[in-house]
Amino acid sequence: MRILFTSVALCGHFYPLVPLAWTFRGLGHEVLVAVADDFVPEVLRAGLPSVSCGPAADFAGFAAEGATEALAARRYGNGRVFGRNAARNLPGLLSIVESWRPDLVLSERAEAAGPVAASVSGVPSVELQWGIPLLGEYRAAAEDELGPHLARLGVPAVPRPATVLNPWPPSMRLAHAHTQRRMRNVPYDGQARVPGWVWQPRSRPRICLTLGTVLPRLGLDGMSEIVIPMLQALARLDVDVVVAVEDAVAAGWPPLPAVATHVGRMPLSHVLRACDVAIHHGGQGTALTALGAGKPQLVLPVFDDQLDNAAAVVAAGAGLQLPPGEVHPGTVADRCAELLGRQRFRQAAAGIAAEIETQPSLADVAGDLVALAGAARRKNAA
Repeated sequence: MRILFTSVALCGHFYPLVPLAWTFRGLGHEVLVAVADDFVPEVLRAGLPSVSCGPAADFAGFAAEGATEALAARRYGNGRVFGRNAARNLPGLLSIVESWRPDLVLSERAEAAGPVAASVSGVPSVELQWGIPLLGEYRAAAEDELGPHLARLGVPAVPRPATVLNPWPPSMRLAHAHTQRRMRNVPYDGQARVPGWVWQPRSRPRICLTLGTVLPRLGLDGMSEIVIPMLQALARLDVDVVVAVEDAVAAGWPPLPAVATHVGRMPLSHVLRACDVAIHHGGQGTALTALGAGKPQLVLPVFDDQLDNAAAVVAAGAGLQLPPGEVHPGTVADRCAELLGRQRFRQAAAGIAAEIETQPSLADVAGDLVALAGAARRKNAA
């Protein structure tokens, strides 16, 4: 069968699709990933075939439209940015679906053009949910931006998917996600080399600080301004800190305190297993990777799903959070000391890691989706 994947041009959105795409390929199916033109090289680096479905992605205005304080309005504003990109990509996706004729279209939740193109061609669509919240504001915003296209195509709204895949462990989900298809989270780290020190003995606790991939891409990496004071505060804990931040983000920083080492972009699925605590922004990729490694985490969320992801980590007992406006160097150090000193956080994180291991494999999920696509093909042929 032919499986078409679609994603907005952000690594944090695309990376969760990669292991599943490779699973389909391993089972003998054809896979194609359609993204904005400037993101094609990133897909190719993941070893997957890719096609451009539109011009370079435009995230201008994301920070501005996300600046309003009301959470729903902020999410709607950010959803409009994604919706505008979907409108730019929809003509290209319609052409790709018509000519390549996939049996299934699988899109991450912020990419709305894929489901529309699938519906027009009578192909089932599947959504990969990232993040804990429903984010209904994204769908409403996408429908507003896609309105003229939907009217012209005779599609009343952005179509609902045939099924939704959810990699979060069931115990951490909100009510709306309880019936979504379970799947085991398998991290994809991108092109990052595993450092040899992750297997070497160490004498002190190790903390990993990372800001993820999405915030720098969107120009929302203001957290960088407090990294140095934060590291200086952590020095009093007698720990080692690895700063897993891309070189371009750290380029303008002053020298780090002796307690910290900037290691650049790292494969977190390996590095976090060699750490005791993770400090991060609350993106799904980092949060689930830390949970899968059984490590407590301090979450410093900035926007959208990160806020709910952080709350879910805290509710599970696997970590702590500092909401926007409460992130101060001394407080970060105090929270890390608490995470290092209390066994209950390690026990809770280990329990979540065990739960993740029991979720259906990607091969099982792919098999079910192939059956779904096959049933749709037979129905269309009847």
